[in-house]
Amino acid sequence: LDSLIALVSVAGHRTVLHTYVTPVVVSALLYADTRVRDRSFVRDRWGPRGVRIAWVSLVALVFAGIGLDFVDHGVNPLWPLHDQFYVLDGRFEVSDQRGIVQSYVDLSPDTEQTGPTSRGSSQEVNISTGVDPNPGGEGGGPDPDTVEDPERMFPIVRHGWQLAILVSGTVVTGARLWMDDSSAE
Repeated sequence: LDSLIALVSVAGHRTVLHTYVTPVVVSALLYADTRVRDRSFVRDRWGPRGVRIAWVSLVALVFAGIGLDFVDHGVNPLWPLHDQFYVLDGRFEVSDQRGIVQSYVDLSPDTEQTGPTSRGSSQEVNISTGVDPNPGGEGGGPDPDTVEDPERMFPIVRHGWQLAILVSGTVVTGARLWMDDSSAE
């Protein structure tokens, strides 16, 4: 929808409807309505199910509506307070030598994205894993004669969209467990 707004306004695609300001404001209003006020408009009009649907809709907007574009091509998450596009992309891994390795918080201006390129055939390209960090070789490095302690990488998150799925799945699972516990009382 916001791509249509771009036809009539400078602020448009991935700006007007791809900002986290809207869900934050709506969340504050919904919280005030359902928890602070003596009588909730949403609960009176649609009941407890309506409150749950409102919160689920906000979570869906944050993760599926804005989050997937945030980790793909970028969004303007603080518009209209701060007019700047951002892309969340990086890696999150566990290494036996470096511990937890992440590249999501990288402020260096040298990052540039390139399209897919040919890397070679299966004879030319060996993919290392945490189990076999030096495929085809006996040592630990790319040279089969080298004997060193190889770094073993076990990827957890390697792309922004994977981070979005990991975080949203964790939030939804936690919310479901919390709702099941609170409804049992």
